[in-house]
Amino acid sequence: MPHRPTTDRLHLFLSLLLLTIPATAVAQSPESVRQTDRGTYARAIAAGYKAVFMCDGVFVAGRSERQIDTLELQGIYPEYEKIVPLLPVRFDRRTASVTVPFDAELPPRRATWRRGAGCTLAPIGDNSMPAVTHAAPPAPLGGDPRPWPMGDAGIAPRPDEAVARIVDRAFGAEYGRGSETVGVVVVKDGRIVAERYREGFGPYTANRTWSVAKSIAGTLVGLSGVDPRRPVDIPEWRSPYGADPRARITLDQLLRMASGLHSDTAGNRTDAIYFGGTTVTEQATSWPLSSRPGERFRYANNDIMLAIRSLRASLGEARYRALPERLFATLGMRHTVAGTDWQGNYILSSDVYTTARDLARLGQFWLQDGVWQGRRVLPAGWIRYMTTPAGPQPDRSEGYGASIWLFGARQGLPDGSFSAQGNRGQYVMVIPAHRLVVVRRGEDPAGARFDVAKFTADLLAAR
Repeated sequence: MPHRPTTDRLHLFLSLLLLTIPATAVAQSPESVRQTDRGTYARAIAAGYKAVFMCDGVFVAGRSERQIDTLELQGIYPEYEKIVPLLPVRFDRRTASVTVPFDAELPPRRATWRRGAGCTLAPIGDNSMPAVTHAAPPAPLGGDPRPWPMGDAGIAPRPDEAVARIVDRAFGAEYGRGSETVGVVVVKDGRIVAERYREGFGPYTANRTWSVAKSIAGTLVGLSGVDPRRPVDIPEWRSPYGADPRARITLDQLLRMASGLHSDTAGNRTDAIYFGGTTVTEQATSWPLSSRPGERFRYANNDIMLAIRSLRASLGEARYRALPERLFATLGMRHTVAGTDWQGNYILSSDVYTTARDLARLGQFWLQDGVWQGRRVLPAGWIRYMTTPAGPQPDRSEGYGASIWLFGARQGLPDGSFSAQGNRGQYVMVIPAHRLVVVRRGEDPAGARFDVAKFTADLLAAR
């Protein structure tokens, strides 16, 4: 771990100075109190952001504090971007945990690593989650000696010059000014034909999927065997005082972002769960209906988290707990972990760490209609279900299926193309007509956008 005593002392001094500012305002007026509360909460979220990214970055991805500071923690949400650099971070490798102080009156935010589950945030005001003492700091896994696609042996991509030039251009500004590509894998006919990484990343370096996790969630619903047409099973919506109208929402409507549920933003910001330590069952289940289910498209992290919450109730704890690893182990995705909140709910709208190669395996699995190594894993027709639009659609050129984005001629790609995609430039593009899978991993700052459709179209033209 880089040792930067002078920098750490400066960060601590600035942090403590920042913490004293609201304290002088508390007694001034009710408005001052409200401003102080908002400031404390924003620092708490910023500290949680830093704690969980440092924890996953170091203990899951094997990156250094300095690397994470200069990339993953740059260009983040603007309301936290100025706070995060001022907050000191403390590592305890014996317990594989990270703490970030943020307030003189409250405990530091704490993220703790668990084998096979990544890092979990404790709630604001509590860092007493039981720690596990490790005999040695966990080390990220290296390559798998099995042949591709189950392992990493035998991968020797030799792209032709045209493909190599296009992949190289993905690491510049051609496909998005200000974008930061960290990895590209191109798979043709089931074989890796091109692969490149930014310095500090490699075939076994994981980073956060963000909303690519939503398409993983849709895949897990298929793997579970639960009928998506059935109403959801949300225990928090059961009441002895009368029927809850939300209980009529179906799994299908959740996967298609058509639940009709309200949220305080367009639906793709759930900071309290991601970085605040609030649980899925506390917040995602709390929103009321604002339209009839099935009549409005509203992209929402909550819908996917509720779909997976429903699986927990339907499947029982043991089957629910094993579901992600069942998929990952089947596909050889040994560098992939699904994170949970502190009450054990999978946050499968965003919180998955994985590598570009593991996402290439997943894309190839989708391309093969849920068949892997000659064995059917998903029910026949499930990929068609995921990639078929039904009900209300987004107000943009791309369509939406059941947890996955749909592309075609309007985006300059063959009809039937589809993509999982997430914040900061995560893409798994599948082109069935050309048996092509394109994975682009990024750490794009806020406001930058990588044009994955143009990148994919250029790859197709080159071949």
